[in-house]
Amino acid sequence: MKQRVLFLCTHNSCRSQMAEGLINHDLGDRFLAFSAGTEATRVNPLAIRVLAEIGIDISGHRSKTLDEFAGQQFDYVITLCDSANEKCPLFFGGVRRLHIGFDDPSRLPGPEEEVLPAFRRVMDEIRTRLAAYLTGAKA
Repeated sequence: MKQRVLFLCTHNSCRSQMAEGLINHDLGDRFLAFSAGTEATRVNPLAIRVLAEIGIDISGHRSKTLDEFAGQQFDYVITLCDSANEKCPLFFGGVRRLHIGFDDPSRLPGPEEEVLPAFRRVMDEIRTRLAAYLTGAKA
């Protein structure tokens, strides 16, 4: 049976969406990933774009709040931003809950072509660090 992991970020628009897509793509044989936010907004188009560049389609994802997952069981709940780490509710009892923080590329000013490298860098960091943690390697 696959282990269930929930990635949390404030807006469920960028980092948590990328984490969900990457883990389901790379480790989907062992893990079933979901994502949510303390608030719902929209999936950042640049997050969709950088994952599409590596062959992962998250264009059908939507931004969700934690309420959608109330009462569900997870093996891991991983916060990816400080704000979500502080606001993470306690209804995830008995689960491995941890914080692995990443920069927020969606906060960078400038045109798409100037901020895309930051989205790619954060995507690569998410892919490397989360896969290393979930598979037991040193992150």
